[in-house]
Amino acid sequence: MKQFFKFMFASFAGTILTLIVIFLMFAGMIASLVAMSGDKEVKIKEHSILHISWNTEINDRSSENPFEGFDFATMKSKKPIGLYGILQNIDKAAKDSRIDGIFLDMESIPAGMATTEEIRNKLLEFKESGKFIVSYANGYDQKAYYLASLADEIYLNTEGSVLFKGLQAQLMFFKGMLDKLDIDMQIVRGPNNKYKSAVEPLMLEHVSKANREQLEELLNSIWGKFITAISENRGISIEELTMIANKLELSTAEKALEYKFIDGAVYRDEVIAMLKEKTGIKEDEKLDLVSYGKYTSAKVKETEGLKRDKIAIVFAEGSIVQGKGDGTNIGSETTAEAISKARKNEKVKAIVFRVNSGGGDALASEVIRREVELASKDMPVIVSMGNLAASGGYWISTSADYIFAQPTTITGSIGVFGIIPNLEGFFNKKLGINVDNIMTNENSNFIDVMKPLSPYQHAKLDEVISKIYTDFTELVATSRHLDVTYVDSIAKGRVWSGVDALELGLIDSFGGIEDAIAYAAEKAELGDNYRIVTYPQQKEFIEQLMEELTGQASQTIVKNELGEYYKYYQNIQTLKEMKGVQARLPFFMEIN
Repeated sequence: MKQFFKFMFASFAGTILTLIVIFLMFAGMIASLVAMSGDKEVKIKEHSILHISWNTEINDRSSENPFEGFDFATMKSKKPIGLYGILQNIDKAAKDSRIDGIFLDMESIPAGMATTEEIRNKLLEFKESGKFIVSYANGYDQKAYYLASLADEIYLNTEGSVLFKGLQAQLMFFKGMLDKLDIDMQIVRGPNNKYKSAVEPLMLEHVSKANREQLEELLNSIWGKFITAISENRGISIEELTMIANKLELSTAEKALEYKFIDGAVYRDEVIAMLKEKTGIKEDEKLDLVSYGKYTSAKVKETEGLKRDKIAIVFAEGSIVQGKGDGTNIGSETTAEAISKARKNEKVKAIVFRVNSGGGDALASEVIRREVELASKDMPVIVSMGNLAASGGYWISTSADYIFAQPTTITGSIGVFGIIPNLEGFFNKKLGINVDNIMTNENSNFIDVMKPLSPYQHAKLDEVISKIYTDFTELVATSRHLDVTYVDSIAKGRVWSGVDALELGLIDSFGGIEDAIAYAAEKAELGDNYRIVTYPQQKEFIEQLMEELTGQASQTIVKNELGEYYKYYQNIQTLKEMKGVQARLPFFMEIN
């Protein structure tokens, strides 16, 4: 008995100790999050340099989720940062007399092509202030070098290299896996939607001829913009740039210098010395480098009072789904409600609808589009397309008054498809489970994932898909003032770059989110007398904290653990969403 009580009390003491440790860890985590969310003003010294070294994901909008990107091992946050905030910070630095220049210090930029383009354009604006931009890296990947190519001076570590090889689109196919599991994905595409390749990973093992055709054209369009900009900034001909990429010539710093990609192969301390010289700092004094994160909290002198009129930015980023959305999905209910609230706010005089989506649920897309249509009757609604605004992402954009996109934006993909998985073989052959049906009518088992579609049911589904495709093309024709036959010829699920989309009449102008805001202000006749409000409203700290503690932190943990491989996990998760009628981009594609 004595031994029993001994073990019982030891176990109880261990439990109490564990709870105390967990409590202390939790208290430390909360303290870290509260400290990071504070608004403590940062003092900026004269002759400071804005130090840009982004190493966390860049989304359209800064996240207010205290757990997103939180590393539980180090108790530090790697929360994604927002593009709009970046643009504001660069603009603030251009006007801040305490900032002498920008130090670009990065080997890669965690952003899509169009987002990178938007940041690059803002840095070009910054240079107009007469301030310098200097770039340095141990090694540049292609996007990082594209961003750095506008710098006044570009430096590379003596043992570094520049990755310059051209673009490739990498697609993942799941048919082999589905065959092994005896899962049959029953697919219906719109009329002659041969370019609607979102379904190809489920029905083919390799890229189709039509898909290869559209992707080659897309990549060549983006690459053309890419090398043209480098050619203009560095004075290297297009022919020579093509040769350099084909031959992988920039494998050493010496070669990068020889081909004029960089201005020097040096060590980091040598670059710091150069920056001291530029800012008039003595060699033995410390260089005042202000990190991007700290500069966000730096205040600038306000010269004007509060402005009454507002322009609302409604952010729509991620896959389009029915119901409520979150940080990774565009929920039809959440986004439609956000547009409605902006429309009904008497102080809001215009809406900028920021779309960054490869599409998703067709019905959800129509719910959102309807709210855009209603809003456009009351005020200017201007779309700003991000990296992607294709398929459903294009659908929700159609009823806007004007559409901006970057040359490297991926858009179009006007088409729909339906997917009904047949799991009968999987359950029967892999698990030994048989399913039988008792029905009141001939087609009571329509869209039953445990049975294959009959020819009649397949024809009915095809009828539904064809109707939605017709509605989509007619919608585009009406909103873009185009002939419906012409729209059908450029539709069929085909994706286009922003360059092609402008020529085809699918967008109105090149530009980013700031261009869209300026245009909205002009159309609303606001001049400079307005302020920005954002929708959907982000949740308060405590509300998000309670949600995370009740189970939503799991995805964050998976993301932190998988790192760069998280994209493959996302692909599998996306497969689970592919039910019913979809207006979606070839989503298993990565351009690098």
